[in-house]
Amino acid sequence: MTALTVDVRDLPAGTVLEVTGELDFTTVGGFHDVLRRLALRPGQRLVIDLGGLTFCDSTGITAFLAARNVALDAGADVALAAVPAPTLRVLGVIGLDQVFPVHPDTGAAGVPAAPASDPPAREPDPQGTMAWADPEA
Repeated sequence: MTALTVDVRDLPAGTVLEVTGELDFTTVGGFHDVLRRLALRPGQRLVIDLGGLTFCDSTGITAFLAARNVALDAGADVALAAVPAPTLRVLGVIGLDQVFPVHPDTGAAGVPAAPASDPPAREPDPQGTMAWADPEA
């Protein structure tokens, strides 16, 4: 068994949790302890960086949902970054890849999403008409 460490970095756009080791039934308590101490503000983003995750069982998946609830209760949003392939596969099988934005790294995940009520950004095309820009691009 590999111990779990969760390092916390505060950024202007929110908080990054860097998860290293195994997130399972025996280690999830440490993850929940970190969640209880978070001080997210409305409009921020909680990024869970899983680049150092070596194993994740169903308890770990449930911990991601708990983190999402903490973020939403604070008026923030949440994203996953650097998700290992086995964990990403599980997220896809159970449909949580539709619940969590998944990014290749923390930098790509670190910008808070626009509020759902905002329309997508529009930019003029060369002919002078308006074209919709994909805010995720």
